[in-house]
Amino acid sequence: MPGPLDGITVVDLSRALAGPHAAMLLADLGARVVKVESPTGDDTRGWGPPFVGPDDDPVSTYFLSCNRNKESIVLDLKSDDGRETLTRLVRHADVLVENFRPGVLDRLGFDVARLHTLNPGLVVLSISGFGHDGPEGGRPGYDQIAQGEAGLMSVTGPGPDEPQRVGVPIGDLLGGLHGALGVTAALREREVTGRGRVVRTSLLASVVGVHAFQGTAYTVAGQVGRAQGNHHPALAPYGLFHAADGPVQVAVGSQGLWVRFTDAFGIDPEDPRLATNALRVANREHLVEVVDAAFGTWAAADLLARLAEVGIPAGKVRGIDEVYDWEQTRSQGLVVDVEHPVLGRIELPGPPIRFDDNAYAGGRETHLPPPGLDEHGAAVRAWLDEADGAPDPRTAQQVDGGA
Repeated sequence: MPGPLDGITVVDLSRALAGPHAAMLLADLGARVVKVESPTGDDTRGWGPPFVGPDDDPVSTYFLSCNRNKESIVLDLKSDDGRETLTRLVRHADVLVENFRPGVLDRLGFDVARLHTLNPGLVVLSISGFGHDGPEGGRPGYDQIAQGEAGLMSVTGPGPDEPQRVGVPIGDLLGGLHGALGVTAALREREVTGRGRVVRTSLLASVVGVHAFQGTAYTVAGQVGRAQGNHHPALAPYGLFHAADGPVQVAVGSQGLWVRFTDAFGIDPEDPRLATNALRVANREHLVEVVDAAFGTWAAADLLARLAEVGIPAGKVRGIDEVYDWEQTRSQGLVVDVEHPVLGRIELPGPPIRFDDNAYAGGRETHLPPPGLDEHGAAVRAWLDEADGAPDPRTAQQVDGGA
């Protein structure tokens, strides 16, 4: 099971997280991804702690998180040999991924016009911090800066005076996700037109693109969202409450569920402050007091069982360790085994997509470990030598089609 993108070759010029995440998603789907690294390697090889493995060859767990299923080749793009090898890679690739600051790739001699001269069918994914044009298009992009600038931190945290970042670099991850989506669309279009195109996204665009109801609350109703802790701004009760021995989360998303909820936990259904969802949102502090009082005599496990019994969506708050040890997580292919050349057999977080309800995440039956620096350099060069001596199948198809 090679995956639905089997036969697609991706040249990954990106580093850190947004671009590497996009390329990894394509690799999970079966594409061959050649990661081009500088002589010192991707920055994330040095990001930590934690590091694992021997003291003289430590491995960054950050790097492990975004580079599975890739090959690594070292190229100095400021050297003639590095630029020549990249030129050869571009000729034989289907996709190029880059997240340099706008203009850097042009200065290296690989502007879009040249890329498409070398390979008219090439799909180029370009990810930036704040967009490739506009008054601030040249700004460097770092996830937490983008989270703040794109409004996400203003609606995250215990209250409007305490903005908080999301606990993972969500702007980078969304940038990678949106980039991979754009690439697959461009590859589909290429089947019709025979030509590639440039796909652009940014950390700013990717965060603004998931504002959802917070966005339309402002653009349509003129209301500015503010952080409200662990409670939904438009539904109630929908959030985190407290049992006798720990937190539980409840999602009462309809009036019918609210009636069931009040019956199950002895809450006064005639309380005029709680009669409708709009009233419950307006009187959230009172609602939280009422629900916490009703839950306070229950052990969390018993409370969750009772909520399930009466059909109220609910759940616990798991630690990261509990998530990866949870059988439901593993049943979804969200943990994969790989054989790492330094670390041996290790488990990695797995791809979030499955096909045909099989056990193989991403469509692959097996996954490759993140590569060592230049681990595949010789093999990639040998492949290029062989490919340079063979007719380009895309050119052959164009010739056949023209005949």
